[in-house]
Amino acid sequence: MVHDNCPYESPSVPEPTAGAVSALTHTSEEITLYIKMAADTSVEILQKVLENEILQTAKVVEEHLDAEMQKLDQMDEDELEHLKQRRLEALKKAQQQKQEWLSKGHGEYREIPSERDFFQEVKESKNVVCHFYRDTTFRCQIMDKHLTVLAKKHVETKFLKLNAEKSPFLCERLRIKVIPTVALIKDGKTQDYIVGFTDLGNTDDFTTETLEWRLGCADIINYSGNLMEPPFQSQKKFGTSFTKLDKKTIRGKKYDSDSDDD
Repeated sequence: MVHDNCPYESPSVPEPTAGAVSALTHTSEEITLYIKMAADTSVEILQKVLENEILQTAKVVEEHLDAEMQKLDQMDEDELEHLKQRRLEALKKAQQQKQEWLSKGHGEYREIPSERDFFQEVKESKNVVCHFYRDTTFRCQIMDKHLTVLAKKHVETKFLKLNAEKSPFLCERLRIKVIPTVALIKDGKTQDYIVGFTDLGNTDDFTTETLEWRLGCADIINYSGNLMEPPFQSQKKFGTSFTKLDKKTIRGKKYDSDSDDD
């Protein structure tokens, strides 16, 4: 026990010897070396696991191909002929469908003269894209350029344009007040709109692929790309939000223009 009036001396701590310091240094180096060896081992193990996964996948694909080839080898002449006929029928049906679309005005981007023609055109085709434009709006010309390309590529869909100023009844019915507006119509019903260029990256320099992707999102064309990866996703200056026209009223016979040049 230490009393209050008694002097207290703290025990002296001996200075580390050179041998102890050397031992500590060696221990630190050994730990560092061990960590490095462990890391290298982990990398080697990961590489082996990945290599094994690749080999297993390749093996499964190879086995599947072998099974298909064996299946073909085991087919007799009658089965092969039946398979050939089925493929020919599918090609013939696809060609007939294409010809039917072309006879209804698919495969080209064209202008319809009146509102009455609009209803007839929509009635004939399952998928219709209609651009409501105005002659004095520069952005309508940009939209025309891209729709002309897509009309030739996607024969399954009808591509039209209609002068909004000559279609007051239809514009009021479809609640169109911004030019350009592209109406997307399926089975005779307008299910979506592309209003201005907001959905296309909010720029005049959007690509045809971007518009194609947007149409694919509405299921109005047969889109073969990945809808989860828009063409402008990697470009920060472009937006990614959709703008849909919903319950908006028209202001007389005047239309708002999405073009800065108007």
